Amino acid sequence: MPISASASAVARPVLATTALTAAAVLLSGCGTVTAGSGGSASPSVSAGPCGVAPTAPPEGWVRDGVRIVAVNDACAEFEMTNSGGEAVDVSVLFGWTGVGDQFGSNPTGTLTAVAPGTTVRGRVETGRTATPGAPLAPAVRITRVRSVPTAEAPSQGGPCPASGVRLYADQGDAAMGLRVVGLHLVNCGTSPVTVDGYPQVQVLDEQHRPVDPLQVLKGGAAIATGTGADAPPQRIVLGTGEGARSTVVWRNTNDAASDPVNAPYLRVRATPDAAPVMVTPELDLGTTGRIGVGAWTIENARS
Repeated sequence: MPISASASAVARPVLATTALTAAAVLLSGCGTVTAGSGGSASPSVSAGPCGVAPTAPPEGWVRDGVRIVAVNDACAEFEMTNSGGEAVDVSVLFGWTGVGDQFGSNPTGTLTAVAPGTTVRGRVETGRTATPGAPLAPAVRITRVRSVPTAEAPSQGGPCPASGVRLYADQGDAAMGLRVVGLHLVNCGTSPVTVDGYPQVQVLDEQHRPVDPLQVLKGGAAIATGTGADAPPQRIVLGTGEGARSTVVWRNTNDAASDPVNAPYLRVRATPDAAPVMVTPELDLGTTGRIGVGAWTIENARS
């Protein structure tokens, strides 16, 4: 699902705590879509809520098909064009690299259901802690861009998807190189949902390509015990509002034998015939070449 920038590119960071950073994609400051404008993303010359776009974008203002178009002390505007063949949901994480000034938190802008060939604009509140006289604009950076097909987007709230189930990943936990992320399935429909055994998962890189070679192990005992990924498989029937959980486990261990692998995405099917859902656990696999996936277990009912 490529997305192309409307200005020439200037230019992923390895994440220290993968599962915690996945939460950053959901931080406050979600962007708002301003408009779609066909297939063109020419630089804006009019003044918007966040000021006027500079003639030449500063370094770090263009990344992976997204560009910042204006920044002031209160907000940042950004823009992207979907040059792919299907609608996408996009998350843009902003960072601060200046000295003596910072964001209150790293804001994330989101653009949803961006149709193919359209240009959309979003805005985030910077939450800036200002130092008098310190210019903000040159020090703002796009630090990460993630996109998933809208048809495969995870759902944690709002209207129940057409499938009748919600599937999403939690913020996870990371300690001493061990990563643990929960996959949550909730029946929000009116008919029973049956899961039996393990979800099917596929690890994908930044371009949504399968990571290969990679071992997907049933259960997490071969990686670490006590993670919740070791329960035996069972057949579970979920009534309306009931939920199930699976646990994904991996280690960020590196050796000199090969290059470390960082794969943002995980495509999940709750059952072999279920529609896929793409979540973004930011898998920093190091050189281990494997993940463990736990069987579905009963989880507390959810609305």
